[in-house]
Amino acid sequence: MGWLGWSAAVAIGLGLAIGGFAWWALSANSVASLDTVDSLFGRERGAKLVAMDRYGEHPAQKFELFVPEGAPPAAGFPLVVFFHGGGWHSGDPHDYRFIARALAERGYATALVGYRLVPAGRFPNMLLDSAAGARAALDAAARHRVDTGRIGLMGHSAGAYNAVMLALDPHWLDDAGAPRGVVKGAVVLAGPADFYPFDKKSSINAMGRWPRPEQTQPVNYARADAPPLLLVHGTDDTVVRPRNAIALARAMTARGAPMQATLIEGMGHNGLVITLARPFDRDRRVGDAVFGFLARVLPPEVERATTASLSVQAARP
Repeated sequence: MGWLGWSAAVAIGLGLAIGGFAWWALSANSVASLDTVDSLFGRERGAKLVAMDRYGEHPAQKFELFVPEGAPPAAGFPLVVFFHGGGWHSGDPHDYRFIARALAERGYATALVGYRLVPAGRFPNMLLDSAAGARAALDAAARHRVDTGRIGLMGHSAGAYNAVMLALDPHWLDDAGAPRGVVKGAVVLAGPADFYPFDKKSSINAMGRWPRPEQTQPVNYARADAPPLLLVHGTDDTVVRPRNAIALARAMTARGAPMQATLIEGMGHNGLVITLARPFDRDRRVGDAVFGFLARVLPPEVERATTASLSVQAARP
């Protein structure tokens, strides 16, 4: 074997080692390790951190705002607001910068929004925070070449719950002072949607003290005029069972918004975010679904700002 062959073998071995470590790390709930691995791989278009701020006094009430490198489209970059997972008891938006890098490559600005965790973040506080954080990110985005009249919501696991609840029940964002109709779609990755009676420690701790548990269930807020939803779930998910996505899709269909859950064969709970990071995005099933959906409901470029692109500042009560 010549030196080129040895070099290739070493590179492949190193890649496999890095990949195996990252997969194990995320399985062990170390998302930060996955983000570190992703940062080692270049992208055609980078993400620029333009704001880090807090929207409340609690340490978890914070957000980071990223915009794609380069010139924005005429109307500004569309914004995706991402909420992290962690069973409502763990997680940090800082560890999900690989999501911002993946979105920036496709022309999207990204707000990584944190929220209070259990015990301070028991229902409905995680939703109050998610809405307030999204509104704060919109205020910041208005200063950084972002079209604040059209945003998408996105989350994984517990964060997907936050995202879909904000999409289905408009009062959360209304009460936070966000412009009505600003949400153009929501990406729900392994989202809990129909999980009462509570049978897991995470949901019991986060929701179990609320006196009206039916109010905690996204499936009960299905409506025909909701923003479009992308419900993605792995068939091998044993943390949040795929029946959650199926139940919500059926409820939406019954109420006049026909849809189907996107089920990824053989994929588990964490695989949905692992395959949005490099080098695991070679498995394009999740990425194709997510970015294809966003391109339809939140196209990266529009010919001109629409009448919905109102100033966030002007929308303040």
